[in-house]
Amino acid sequence: MRQLRGQERVITANRQTSWAFADAFVAEDEALHVARERAHELGLRPVSPGTGAALRLLAAAADAKAVAEIGTGTGVSGMYLLHGMRPDGVLTTVDPEPERQQFAREAFRQAGFATNRARFIPGRALDVLPRLADGGYDLVFCDGDRLESLGVLAESLRLLRPGGLVCFEGVFADGRTVDSAAQPAEVLRVRELLRAVRESQELMSTLLPVGDGLLCAVRRG
Repeated sequence: MRQLRGQERVITANRQTSWAFADAFVAEDEALHVARERAHELGLRPVSPGTGAALRLLAAAADAKAVAEIGTGTGVSGMYLLHGMRPDGVLTTVDPEPERQQFAREAFRQAGFATNRARFIPGRALDVLPRLADGGYDLVFCDGDRLESLGVLAESLRLLRPGGLVCFEGVFADGRTVDSAAQPAEVLRVRELLRAVRESQELMSTLLPVGDGLLCAVRRG
């Protein structure tokens, strides 16, 4: 491996410090703190504050009324999305573990969201998404099984209205996505996802360096 020169070390250190500052910049309330702690207790990895804030901003910019979330977890990302959505917006959140969704229900309630603001559907993403309405969503957020990401992308293109957004969390895979060493199947699938999104004629995309990497794309009209 090539050794970093002095200036490169400074740039790398500054970049890491800047990423840490971006997360620290976001103030989280008690409901988010509780949901985050529950996630850690269950061995889950919730979105970082920086990633959550980016999702909140994107939902607000899209004036989102209908959002689909893959991977409810304990409700951290869902709360960020709800904070960015319209006051009458509904979050449809999918997770294979009903217990996690119960934690998310409690978190949403603690955050002050009415019960009709979220629709919880237990099940695998690729079993549930085909049942959702064509063109009925402003934003689709995926923080689920990486091996299903290409299938989720295909379903998202069907679900999104023109101008809608699709976002995938964790595309850096802790640095393994760009590591030249042999990688597991889930990392290889992330690489395929990145290539598919970048080359798609239906999408305009970017990769945000927040958390563990947030891939975002707008469905062209």
